[in-house]
Amino acid sequence: MSRKFLGMKATATGGPPRLGWTFAAVWLFYLGGTVGALREQPNMYWQVTGLTAVALFAAGYLFLVARGRRLSAGRNTVRVWLGITLLLALFGLQVPGAGDQALACLVYVAALAMMNLPVPQSVPLAVVLFVGAEAAPRFVEGWSDRGYGLAVVLGSLATYGIRVAGERQRRLMAAQRELSERAVADERARIAADLHDILGHSLTVVTVKAELAQRLLDVDLDRARKELADLEALARDALADVRTTALGVRGISLPGEIAAAREALAAANVEAELPGAADEVPTRNRELFAWTIREAVTNVVRHSGARHVRVQITPSCVEILDDGPFARERVIAGLDTDGASVAGLPAAVRGPGGSSVSGSRVGGQGLAGLRRRAEAVGGRLVAGAREDGPGFRVRVEVPT
Repeated sequence: MSRKFLGMKATATGGPPRLGWTFAAVWLFYLGGTVGALREQPNMYWQVTGLTAVALFAAGYLFLVARGRRLSAGRNTVRVWLGITLLLALFGLQVPGAGDQALACLVYVAALAMMNLPVPQSVPLAVVLFVGAEAAPRFVEGWSDRGYGLAVVLGSLATYGIRVAGERQRRLMAAQRELSERAVADERARIAADLHDILGHSLTVVTVKAELAQRLLDVDLDRARKELADLEALARDALADVRTTALGVRGISLPGEIAAAREALAAANVEAELPGAADEVPTRNRELFAWTIREAVTNVVRHSGARHVRVQITPSCVEILDDGPFARERVIAGLDTDGASVAGLPAAVRGPGGSSVSGSRVGGQGLAGLRRRAEAVGGRLVAGAREDGPGFRVRVEVPT
């Protein structure tokens, strides 16, 4: 009997599910005892009255299960109380014909109240129903204690537990929606920042070069053509960066890595000298230089203890210098991560004591991976201790 409250099972969005009345209808099976007692009632008037009341009680209960949350919307519980009052009245009409079997209705009323009424209202009502279910068999002659008082308690507690779980689920889903919306807003802000970094200086240079080319058309046609060619290259590079950023497939870009290096070094309390832009770097070198800045700055933040970092970029070279006092055990290693022999590494890639520079990470990253990227375009990597003082130097040069 205590499980009939399961008809009140809540959904993740709160309250009974859209088809909650179907679950509630299953537990109406326990009204079978009341119907059986009424069918054996010799008084035709009370038999018909009781059976009619049972049918109306079942219909009313299913209606309140399906509509309970809407009826109590905005904390207006008057309509819920009217529904409960009607169910109690129908219960009263069953008592003369069904006797103690009619007490089964109190379990349904208690479960309904615990689901749809505020706790300060539902708990006192459940207590009253419990007392009534326990006291009636003791004071009404001929009635037996069938455990309906315990069923009221168990049904109320279990239904309240379902209600609490539903409310927590609603709050969790609301929090998830808020986090999702915030993540979208953060991603939009990130893309906006990336686009600003990519386009801010590039568009300024494009404007200046366009104005210069226009003035040179009547003065120096060859120089005007050169400026227009530079203008085209700048526009193509900026457009490529914008496309990859907007499509969300951006792997790495030189303006983005300069901006990321500025943020990472600032977060590590490292003073940084960084170029404002890299428009003079040709397209073929931009990805390699971006990887160089990423790997070097990562090593500075993780291993160096540096207080100052300087990044210098020319069309054919990028160099990162720091003043970190710590040795780079994880960066200067005795083995090449890609399996090549140490002897096969160029001398320029050797660190202090003749040890070879290897990546702090494997799988094509780290300085070993950077060396392979440089060699793929005919360039070379120079990495090791600075000769002009304490610190570390990473330099990548490519042929002009």
